[in-house]
Amino acid sequence: MSQVVTPDTSHQDLDRLAELAEETIRRARAAGASQAEVSASIDVGLNVNVRLGEVETVERTRDRGFSLTVYFGGRKGSASTADLNPDSIQATIDQACAIARFTEEDPASGLADAERMATSFPDLDLWHPWDLDVDDAIALGRDIEDAGRAVAGITNSDGASVNAGQSVSVYANSHGFVGRERGTRHSLSVALIAGDDDGMQRDYWYDSVRHAGDFMGAADIGRKAAERTLARLGARRLGTRQAPVLFAPEVARSLLGHLLGAVSGGSLYRRSSFLVDHVGKQILPSWFRIDEKPLIPRGHGSSVFDAEGVATVDSPLVVDGVLQRYILGSYSARKLGLSSTGNAGGVHNLFVKTGDDDFAGMLRKLGTGLLVTEVMGQGVSIVTGDYSRGASGFWVENGQIAYPVEEITIAANLRDMYANLVAVGSDVDRRSHVLTGSWLVEKMTIAGE
Repeated sequence: MSQVVTPDTSHQDLDRLAELAEETIRRARAAGASQAEVSASIDVGLNVNVRLGEVETVERTRDRGFSLTVYFGGRKGSASTADLNPDSIQATIDQACAIARFTEEDPASGLADAERMATSFPDLDLWHPWDLDVDDAIALGRDIEDAGRAVAGITNSDGASVNAGQSVSVYANSHGFVGRERGTRHSLSVALIAGDDDGMQRDYWYDSVRHAGDFMGAADIGRKAAERTLARLGARRLGTRQAPVLFAPEVARSLLGHLLGAVSGGSLYRRSSFLVDHVGKQILPSWFRIDEKPLIPRGHGSSVFDAEGVATVDSPLVVDGVLQRYILGSYSARKLGLSSTGNAGGVHNLFVKTGDDDFAGMLRKLGTGLLVTEVMGQGVSIVTGDYSRGASGFWVENGQIAYPVEEITIAANLRDMYANLVAVGSDVDRRSHVLTGSWLVEKMTIAGE
């Protein structure tokens, strides 16, 4: 594949953002702010969409962001701009200071503690620009789509997408901290359609990587999307019943997302979580473990520091089924009388301990029950733990997929789902910063016809 070599200006961009951030902080302090922090970024991307062999869109982006937060004691003000010229920056400073002067005091507000700032900045191998020519991106999109459309039974396409992206960012604050990051994210995807006498079905597949050399084959993505689409033909509804449920890895990740929401600072200090006061308590089976590992090379969520400059460290979240800590930035930590866990802005790479069973083994362990490959709707309450979502997937009998199902609802309480987790598969989905295999839940209510 031919490439156009584009000069790498990332270091110059980082220098410019860092200088601008430091100067802005000095000017904010001169305007009376007791503390200040700046987040600045430049994002560059190429996105190409192809449908039925024809180019639908070609989009090049270069987005800039600059946000300032100032503190006048316990009073906080924030403002942002996408324009980095001096007049716009000065207007941003003036707006942030004006807002702070009219807000109420909040003793929990302010920068993270100075002694928590990162001081070591190892290279995490996150910078791999993909100098992709537009014509080659179009050809790659066609290759993906053609491979899927070539599979017998595929009747149409929603198109293929090729995305190459890179970002440089700086976080700086009045502690004297200046943190620089640069990273790349690239993705390939395709969505296909199949039809028979019973109707139409649509499904997709994608891959997401830091380095374009890590992609699965373009044709493999197309064929995988085709297989998934064809497998949905002839989908049925189920009668209402209770049965074990196996969540495919990409769906199991959402169950972990609900857990993260329930143990995150905002939900906790508002006491709007079903896991308030659960540190040190058993919430999952004794074999279950989650570790956060922010410094993994090429990790989707790797970072040396969080959104407040706090150094990230390897840290367990759940050990032997027992919740070890919450997920906190400095504000929520102060509200709770605790310390930041280095999670301002979210979690980094989470690794769920897996069992020995691959996907086929997990189907055998399921026996007879429901395999969920897609969930929809917003029927999850972090306050109560009640879980009710639309779903589709496959009915499984004696460890073998029997037929596809759709238009069903699965329901339970998250507290029970976590406590009654039977196994986690070794079929880990590595396209995200949350790495987990499939989850087998002992029993849920399935509502259909």
